[in-house]
Amino acid sequence: MDQDHRKSRVAWLSVLSNSTLVVGKIIVGLAIGSVSVLSEAIHSGIDLLAAIIALMAVKTSSKPADADHPFGHGKFENISGAVEALLIFFAAAWIIFEAVNKLLSPKPLGWALWGVLVMAVSTLVNLTVSHFLFKVGKETTSVALMADAWHLRTDVYTSAGVMIALALLWLAGRFAPDWKLPWVDPAAALLVALLILKAAYDLTIQAARDLLDVRLPAEEEEWLVECIKNLSPSVKGFHRLRTRRAGALRFVEFHLMVDPLMTVVDSHRLTDQATERIRDKFPQTSVLAHIEPCEGECAPACVEGCQLCDEERDSKRRTFHGRS
Repeated sequence: MDQDHRKSRVAWLSVLSNSTLVVGKIIVGLAIGSVSVLSEAIHSGIDLLAAIIALMAVKTSSKPADADHPFGHGKFENISGAVEALLIFFAAAWIIFEAVNKLLSPKPLGWALWGVLVMAVSTLVNLTVSHFLFKVGKETTSVALMADAWHLRTDVYTSAGVMIALALLWLAGRFAPDWKLPWVDPAAALLVALLILKAAYDLTIQAARDLLDVRLPAEEEEWLVECIKNLSPSVKGFHRLRTRRAGALRFVEFHLMVDPLMTVVDSHRLTDQATERIRDKFPQTSVLAHIEPCEGECAPACVEGCQLCDEERDSKRRTFHGRS
């Protein structure tokens, strides 16, 4: 199964699971009058909208480059991640507003056990679906699927928290009816909102990094540097390494310093070798390698990636300038 098909299938799974959970939570929340369950319904509603956006982004980003988008459609995934983060911020604000109102005017819950059951189902379903989203998202480097996975994993924690709060209310009503605990439900809703805000912040940072063409993570650039160095002895040095990412696509550019007498055929073969090695590690990568003659005159930008010792550098300088 190709990557695009796998991404679409797991995105559809997220849409279907969230649709079911939204309906169940709304029914139970209204039936027992629980603001925490209703807040979780809103949370799942946002997750559903996020899942739909992720599905659309996955389908759009998989389109090949065209005349209007010569660098591909990868950033549609980053845009979807940013939109999802904004939706989560709005959802958190609504939950906080409702929870504060209920704290100020607490009301007893009815049939809290139903809330416990629907939260238990929500926790198990989201744990399972988020596992698949994380798995496929990491394997395909999909920003949209990873954002959706974090949505659902946050929902796992918040659903579990609401489930515990409602279980406490149910146990208190059954074994300690004199205890006054109506504040537990809105307090759990506030906790849900705080966790949602944290998830929204993390998603905003992640999406903004790629939209602003921030360089690849340090560990990935370190691997690229070692990969280029291992092209020796054909490569005498390198410089101007530039990297960025758009959705699942990576873009890598660098200049290779080679022997001035290397033929065009050999230099082309060298760039093909570098591209093949990089794509073996990072499959969806656009590699641009610029070939330059190594004259032994190391400019400041070239010193860091120089592969020559002092003696070799002096010899090249004399040879290139005809003084050997």
